[in-house]
Amino acid sequence: MEAEPFHTLKEYLLRLGYQVSCFETAAEAADHLDRVIDQRTVGFGGSMTLEQMGLYERLSTHNQVYWHHRVPQGSTSDDLRHKAGAASVYLSSVNAISEKGEIVNIDGTCNRIASIVYGHEKVYLIIGKNKMAPDLEQAIDRARNVAAPLNARRLGVQTPCALRADRCYDCQSPQRICRGLSILWNKPLGGEYEIILVREALGY
Repeated sequence: MEAEPFHTLKEYLLRLGYQVSCFETAAEAADHLDRVIDQRTVGFGGSMTLEQMGLYERLSTHNQVYWHHRVPQGSTSDDLRHKAGAASVYLSSVNAISEKGEIVNIDGTCNRIASIVYGHEKVYLIIGKNKMAPDLEQAIDRARNVAAPLNARRLGVQTPCALRADRCYDCQSPQRICRGLSILWNKPLGGEYEIILVREALGY
């Protein structure tokens, strides 16, 4: 992401009503989140970005964090998804964002897109430079043909995109992970949203 597109995206997001914080590195972004999120209940969406940043381990030292990627003994993934959905703060990344600030996500269980659009006092979306696309059409294309196949391969499902990790085949496999599409044209009414832009590649 060059300086001008990065600046343009920030300006569009501010006009759309989002708070925006920009960081050169993921480590700086993690420091910021560790500082501003304190003594809260926090839900995490499925996200390799959050994993790469080590946010669960950091925030868990002074918050109650719920993430179905970290299931304690006696709980289930579904338990954690429900608790994450009821948390006051929610963290996720996105599959793609256009230069005009249109945010695209594809989901299987759809807990992540549900929590991004509604139900929390504040939502933080952490976006690496690799998630940026020139326009909405290309943002959707990135979500379908880049992020979804890589996530399918990571999850080990038996779908055409997972086997080849090259594009969406619009399959009807029982293990299909792309079952819901969310596009935010503008900041949802209700809660606060802070977009964390990072000048490093993060996640898929």
